[in-house]
Amino acid sequence: MDTNMDNLESTENRNKSQEIFKEIVSWALYFLGALVVAFLLTKYVIVNAYVPTGSMENTIMPHDRLIASRIHYYLTDPERGDIVVFKYPDNEEMLYVKRVIGLPNETVEIKAGKVYIDGELLAESYLKENTVGDFGPYTVPEGSYFMLGDNRNNSTDSRYWQNKFVKKEKILGKALFKYFPGLKVLW
Repeated sequence: MDTNMDNLESTENRNKSQEIFKEIVSWALYFLGALVVAFLLTKYVIVNAYVPTGSMENTIMPHDRLIASRIHYYLTDPERGDIVVFKYPDNEEMLYVKRVIGLPNETVEIKAGKVYIDGELLAESYLKENTVGDFGPYTVPEGSYFMLGDNRNNSTDSRYWQNKFVKKEKILGKALFKYFPGLKVLW
């Protein structure tokens, strides 16, 4: 009789152990699945970016975090005025966030703080303040873009880089919205 009880207890313990093991495996698979989805999203769908400086004030403030769409530029080319996340041309380990100003084959010139594209004044309602200085002219190569920050007097952008232009393949995504602190649509 004791042997039967011992066998019954042993079977119950084995069943409990198997249930616990199945539960652990189930949670591990959920966790692994979440990691795979997160990896695929950040590799092919979105870019999560941090803005450490005030170069894009008042559109994007220092320490803001934003989401950009990688998919957007698979389907279309960047347009003037788009806010983009890209690999900084002078150090591709760094991500920058700026506004597209000059398109391929255009000439960009800044005179008395005003931007001219192929000799035409560019209307820019998003600027924090009037820009100081004269820069250019810069002729944008095919397949590349000229970038400026919205806070021109406090922005290290195409005007100051050694490599003045951002190649299309180095643009990671179009900024969609800032999510911290607060929520703000950017397009």
